[in-house]
Amino acid sequence: MSTTGLTEWAYPLAESLLSDPLPRRWKHSLGVAERARSVASILGADAELIEAAAVLHDIGYSPDLAKTGFHALDGARYLRDVAHADERVTRLVAHHSCAWMEAEARDLREELEGEFPPEASFLVDALCYCDMNTTPDGTPTNPVDRVGEIAGRYGPDSLIGTFIRRAEPEILSSTARVLGRLAAVERQPM
Repeated sequence: MSTTGLTEWAYPLAESLLSDPLPRRWKHSLGVAERARSVASILGADAELIEAAAVLHDIGYSPDLAKTGFHALDGARYLRDVAHADERVTRLVAHHSCAWMEAEARDLREELEGEFPPEASFLVDALCYCDMNTTPDGTPTNPVDRVGEIAGRYGPDSLIGTFIRRAEPEILSSTARVLGRLAAVERQPM
């Protein structure tokens, strides 16, 4: 699948999997896609790729797809095996927002990395930035508040609460790298 027309394909797919069973997750996914559009200036030809990955990043939470309990892996497997998605979208979904750390906590890192090699780091940063700067309701936030919200929702001693606190420094670094790239683009003469 070419990246042209990727968003036209991705939005209805994500909506079909999330909007009815998980309306709040759907709102979040729409907000993450909106953040992706806001960083398009630093993505060039990959802008549509990131927007498609953004709207699809949480489809693994869909009750129809949840197999392992690890949404990044479940979503990526569905995209690869059932939807026959663009390989780069699939890899971005598999590795979004420090997923390797959660995979490690779930004893699934070898499976994740064996099945889905990571995409280019600046694209992984961009998707992390979009996800971690969006509330569960799809509105803008900042990564510190987002990490706190996730840890609070799941509990500080839960697998997710522990993972997200462990991932926080890398989430903040990803955000800083994206903001640095955005600032550099804004400084360029027209």
